Amino acid sequence: MPVNSFENYPMSWKPDLTGTKGPKYMALARLLEEDIGSGALKAGTKLPPQRELADFLDVNLSTVSRAFRLCEQKGLLSASVGKGTFVSSDAAAETIFLCARERENLIEMGAIVPQIAGNARVGQYTEKLLKKPDALRLFSYGVPEGTKRQREAGAAWFGRSGFRTDEGRILLAAGGQNALMASLGAVFPRGSRVGTDPLTYPGIKTAARLLGIRLIPVRGENGEMTEEGIRYAALNEKIRGIYLIPDCHNPTAHTMSLERRGQIAQTARKLDLVIIEDSINNALGEIPLLPVAAFAPERVICLASLSKAISPGVRTAFLHVPDAYRQELINTLYAMNIAISPLLATVAAGLIEEGIADEIVAERKTEIAQRNQIVDEILGAGRADGASASPLRYIRLPKGCTGRLFENRAKAAGVQVYGTERFSV
Repeated sequence: MPVNSFENYPMSWKPDLTGTKGPKYMALARLLEEDIGSGALKAGTKLPPQRELADFLDVNLSTVSRAFRLCEQKGLLSASVGKGTFVSSDAAAETIFLCARERENLIEMGAIVPQIAGNARVGQYTEKLLKKPDALRLFSYGVPEGTKRQREAGAAWFGRSGFRTDEGRILLAAGGQNALMASLGAVFPRGSRVGTDPLTYPGIKTAARLLGIRLIPVRGENGEMTEEGIRYAALNEKIRGIYLIPDCHNPTAHTMSLERRGQIAQTARKLDLVIIEDSINNALGEIPLLPVAAFAPERVICLASLSKAISPGVRTAFLHVPDAYRQELINTLYAMNIAISPLLATVAAGLIEEGIADEIVAERKTEIAQRNQIVDEILGAGRADGASASPLRYIRLPKGCTGRLFENRAKAAGVQVYGTERFSV
């Protein structure tokens, strides 16, 4: 029996292990996950101290510690030295963003989907490609890391921003999320900690949970990570790397200054950190800026997907990979895919080589500018963060209105948008 009586003792969570099977720490972790999922434990709830909970349950302290650690790795809990353990603000938030299909009349303004005109251009090129005598070879298995021609096209795609890399440091993946998942899995062992912006792309959260990687919010200023914030996270939170979206950041729509990109690269060198740079929106910038990889190519894995700029159906991403991680990434991509689609990779290479990709990007930029003009006319200039070239906008809500509340009310009115909670780390 517990040493102390807890009948009238206030505790935010009083789980019952009676009747549970298997190791107690796993049973406790399951109960915690269930109560968070059901809403019995709400976001931001401070859990009882581990010793107190162990006394209440009459179990060893290590049982509670292991259960909490499991839930931390899943992103359900957030612990802070001297403050305690809390239910993460995004613990019950949905992280899968796809175009709404459940209601035909729902206006989709959440998922970022390129214009249909780009798909038509891709279709025309693919149709021409399939008429060639050797087209059937494109339906066989391809080279895991992509052909020399495909890698050269990837190097040319990075070169649009002024970043000079060569085909020997380029790998191909089946889309941006595939590239991100492979990069995390290849570089960071299970249990590693990786720094991100406090609000970030939900896909990194999904990938980190599957791989058992803990995401740590890094403090910054004016929407950008700082050297001080990274140094603090490295020394106190023991992060081993950083995930960045420098261009049209998802969800804040912020574009990182060139100066800060250089500073972050130098900080990573000093602290021996690996950077995964998500450069998916770089091509859409009014004048594409040099990626962080240009300042420290030996420390940065840079991802460039064609889905947002060209067409989601192309499902091709290019990775600039430092020599130190190349073979491990090849092995990881092989384990995940065996090989990328030769058809899609060849289509991607051809679109870049023949200049069709540049034409589609130019059309996409024009459309984005027109949409942003409409946003500013309706909401008023300055009401939504993001430049005229940004494919997304971030609206700051009035005090007392949460992102989740606004999202639910907008959906009830027939518009799909996404609230901050989905992006919170």
